Amino acid sequence: QMQLVESGGSSVQSGGSLRLSCAASGYRAPYYCMAWFRQIPGKEREGVASINFDGRITYAESVKGRFTISEDNDKNTLVLQMNSLKPDDTAMYYCAARPTESCRWPLLMGHFGYWGQGTQVTVSS
Repeated sequence: QMQLVESGGSSVQSGGSLRLSCAASGYRAPYYCMAWFRQIPGKEREGVASINFDGRITYAESVKGRFTISEDNDKNTLVLQMNSLKPDDTAMYYCAARPTESCRWPLLMGHFGYWGQGTQVTVSS
């Protein structure tokens, strides 16, 4: 079992930056995929960025060049650094884990067995 707890969401103005963190605890399989998703009311949850157990990183086109996903050295914290934020980035952001499987795009909610509670990001123009 894994537990995921996100933090760092806030309200910022367009062009600003935020750093989201996801604290992971519990069992971590040697092979895994960790990812960030986001969701706005009435729309499907969409994959934003992922990091594979071997360090391979993938981003959604909408955030390339602005967002950076990383893990700390002990791999207990997943981070999403968000720069040059736009109003379209406003959403609830979720951390997700897919133990024993590599990341595959497009990221699908059903592939991830563990989720955090979400952290709200609001970007005003």
